[in-house]
Amino acid sequence: MKALLIGGTGQISMAITKKLVKDGWDVFLLNRGNRNNDILDGVNSIISDINNEEDVRRKLSGLRFDAVCEFIGFTVDQIERDYRLFKDITDQYIYISSASAYHKPVRSYIINEGTTLSNPYWQYSRDKIECEAFLMKKYSGEGFPVTIVRPSHTYDERNIPLGVHGTKGFWQVIKRMREEKPVIIQGDGTSLWTLTFNEDFAVGFTGLMGNRHAIGEAFQITSDETLTWNQIYETIADALGVKLKAYHVSSDFLAAVGEKYDFTGSLIGDKSNSVVFDNRKIKALVPQMQTTVPFHSGVRRSLEYVLSHPECQVEDPEFDAWCDRVIDALENLKETI
Repeated sequence: MKALLIGGTGQISMAITKKLVKDGWDVFLLNRGNRNNDILDGVNSIISDINNEEDVRRKLSGLRFDAVCEFIGFTVDQIERDYRLFKDITDQYIYISSASAYHKPVRSYIINEGTTLSNPYWQYSRDKIECEAFLMKKYSGEGFPVTIVRPSHTYDERNIPLGVHGTKGFWQVIKRMREEKPVIIQGDGTSLWTLTFNEDFAVGFTGLMGNRHAIGEAFQITSDETLTWNQIYETIADALGVKLKAYHVSSDFLAAVGEKYDFTGSLIGDKSNSVVFDNRKIKALVPQMQTTVPFHSGVRRSLEYVLSHPECQVEDPEFDAWCDRVIDALENLKETI
């Protein structure tokens, strides 16, 4: 079996690349080569910018794939490009969409593949919905062999999943925890959330590859473990060996004062909503899909990696100062009421 991964070295796709190699697939990665030093032996690397259609078409000449997997397609013009490139050379095109595309505000906390797609709060999600619509139109009209996958919050050993962080990622929040400074949690921290380690996600994803029953269908792939945001942050603090100093701030307020961080999209349109995923559809096709890395285990693996790799520790003093200003302003407000 032969697979082409567009990207292949990211937070989600790296685990898929590793599993495909382990399972005996002939794996090709198409990317710019910026992180290919992480690639396993035996993986075929095609160095190209996916937006350069002429160069990609030339480098793929004579190749045909059982599956092409798109991990970095965010807008419909990019998916139209993929359609032109791959419609005649693959038996399956798997598109990574997003569970954030599901209806917001949520009508039911239980989410399945039949849940309506609509998100007025986040352009990212609306773009994913538009991409799905284009692909399903090509499937129904021309038989284009698409499979849509909707991950939720998926992480790996290089990342710590959080609700509120700056533009430079998670590290500044971890640093605040270690310094015993208060960290902002959206809302009262009791909304429900699902975190999935990328190795578990890879089992579900690769189980769809080459599976003819997956053609023309959408699947959500997530962990079965549901936690509150308070539990998520407490688990991180426990793994760090520190006491959590949680500071709860309403998502609406964060969206109003943190426009630079797009909390309207990432919180109101996603993480502030309570969601529980019904994974029966993916398990019907991939029975081996299960949660083998619960969060208390996965986050310890992530922290061990991050704390031993300084390049992952990207400081964000601007976000740190913003957190202090928000907390100070709210504390002053309390004193005046």
